[in-house]
Amino acid sequence: VPLSLTVSPPHSPVAMAASPDPSASPGGLVAVAQVTSTGDKEHNWRQCSALVRRAAAAGARAVFLPEGFDFIGDSPQHSLQLAEPLHGDTVGRYRQLARECDVWLSLGGFHERGQDWDSTGRIYNCHLLLDNSVSPMSPPVPSWGWPCAMTCVSRSWPRVSPGVPNVPNVLSPPQLGLAVCYDLRFPELAQALRGAGAQILTFPSAFTVPTGAAHWEVLLRARAIECQCYVVAAAQTGRHNAARASFGHSLVADPWGAVVAQCHEGPGLCLAHIDLPYLEQVRRELPVHGHRRGDIYGT
Repeated sequence: VPLSLTVSPPHSPVAMAASPDPSASPGGLVAVAQVTSTGDKEHNWRQCSALVRRAAAAGARAVFLPEGFDFIGDSPQHSLQLAEPLHGDTVGRYRQLARECDVWLSLGGFHERGQDWDSTGRIYNCHLLLDNSVSPMSPPVPSWGWPCAMTCVSRSWPRVSPGVPNVPNVLSPPQLGLAVCYDLRFPELAQALRGAGAQILTFPSAFTVPTGAAHWEVLLRARAIECQCYVVAAAQTGRHNAARASFGHSLVADPWGAVVAQCHEGPGLCLAHIDLPYLEQVRRELPVHGHRRGDIYGT
């Protein structure tokens, strides 16, 4: 399938307003990649790196890749064989790519062989953030603490370890709240990230076609509205192997819940501007976060 650049028209005028000082952070113009990963790591690298370079050429300051950007195996055993540690070749190549393209990279859903690999034989679904100086923005610990393995994978694929229940990870600038795929279904996590200071929530994913068609956009827009955050969601698309296909439709939603950029089917990119002054305006004029009754319903 030929790669195509997809830039959806904004649903609101603020979508095209640039964030202040976009050269200093992954704010400003962001790119969301949509790919079809397979069990062939080299194929996946060529596909992803080409999109990152195209995004950088278009002026993006940050590029978001979907869950399973490194590979999607043909079976659980195949995935265990292909998994790597954080200091392996795959992460090293993406570190170099971030430096060459002068962009931040969100690598959502890396199959990580953690420090306990030899004793457990299990891997982690790890969301990494690399800055353009090539210093890893992720700690050398299993996942970001709230991977999808806490929920769905712990029952459907026992070879993935659940994340450690630590404080949600929010990095700056701007404030990025990191999650993975199935985490999207838990508004409590999104609220915890908002409470920790998040301005952008990221949900790199590989939704199935049935669940994606029914739930994908409505859940992403709901998290954006509830948390008054930008939501950036890179997605897998198309047929990965004989047993698995993904929905696609990567998108960016603004703090009012409007979809300001979206891919459709097939590999490609969508681009959006992150307008932090608009985000603060939405929060100021509708201060729902300050009205939450934690004494009644917790987070």
